[in-house]
Amino acid sequence: MSIKLSPSVTWVGKKDWELREFHGMEYSTHRGSSYNSYLVRDEKVALIDTVWLPFADEFVKNLKKEIDLSEIDYIIANHAEVDHSGALPELMKEIPDTPIYCTRNGVRSLKGHYHQDWNFVEVKTGDRLSLGKKELIFIEARMLHWPDSMFCYLTEEQILFSNDAFGQHYATEFMFNDQVDQAELYQEAIKYYANILTPFSSFVEKKINEFVSLNLPLSMICTSHGILWRDNPLQIVEKYMEWAGDYQENQITLIYDTMWNGTRRMAEAIASGIRAADPEVTVKLCNIGRSDKNDVITEVFKSKAVLVGSPTINKGILTAVAAILEEIRGLEFKNKKAAAFGSYGWSGESVKMITGLLKECGMELIDDGIRVMWNPDADSIAKCVEYGKQAAAAVSKTE
Repeated sequence: MSIKLSPSVTWVGKKDWELREFHGMEYSTHRGSSYNSYLVRDEKVALIDTVWLPFADEFVKNLKKEIDLSEIDYIIANHAEVDHSGALPELMKEIPDTPIYCTRNGVRSLKGHYHQDWNFVEVKTGDRLSLGKKELIFIEARMLHWPDSMFCYLTEEQILFSNDAFGQHYATEFMFNDQVDQAELYQEAIKYYANILTPFSSFVEKKINEFVSLNLPLSMICTSHGILWRDNPLQIVEKYMEWAGDYQENQITLIYDTMWNGTRRMAEAIASGIRAADPEVTVKLCNIGRSDKNDVITEVFKSKAVLVGSPTINKGILTAVAAILEEIRGLEFKNKKAAAFGSYGWSGESVKMITGLLKECGMELIDDGIRVMWNPDADSIAKCVEYGKQAAAAVSKTE
């Protein structure tokens, strides 16, 4: 299937309706995804990116229906990750001498993936490739989100091919942002940013400012996953700048796992105390043992404070809690406050362990946390409610 996007640009990608896990089960895709590839026709023809490896044969067959492959003059590899470059080996069997334009790191990555010495042409920011009446301008986008990433911009039609930036894992029968449910769109967009791009926020700010300084008019952003931005495309650029700035909403999230419901009851009591102290704050409770980790991470990204709870088991914490804290540590969230809670039977190390892990995550500790023995009784529940009020006050006091 191909879809005409503009006078010279045709979408030749693949929509993956059934995808539910991505990045080796590291990212949940409840709404599927797409692998967006583009043909740009002028006096010369450029193919921008391909699709994921499992769809390589299908991609090449469909591309042959759209164009004689010998008519493709240039291949642009904005990013070497296999969800974008996976069909390259199959395609290069057909047109082996076609030049592949990519960054220096792109050459290294593509050689590392496929061990082929194709006709690589290295480009850097500001380099131009003439297609005839139009040009492609290359813009390196290092660490958005790999060292090899780049954008390219089509003059005359004012289209930015942004690869992973500004995208979402979102399969839909539509192509453009003004055609889809806006709540769904932004839910997937912020999840994508929170789970993938957060560690590179400083690069996001720098690259957006660099692009703005080029004074290039913008009519459309063609991403590599999900829908494309044609209705006020700068709206997602503005959101990225907001998200890159140590983002938070008026939200406190409680993450916990529980064995015999003692820690769950603590979480609910603490949450009620937070609500009593601050009726305006949004409070989210997430049982990480039963919740999707990427959805939980998105809630953490949105929060001004995070409270994490686990019972003590074998002088440690439950594995689901340990795992989500390791994920959070790697994402390097900024401007978050945190505290620990948990129930225990005899040794009771969990709160101290979680407090240490939260500190490693770079979060500002509210206090040393709260722990109660066994299944909390009425007095313990009351203490948890009071703790929630104190936590809410501590968070609001420093805003």
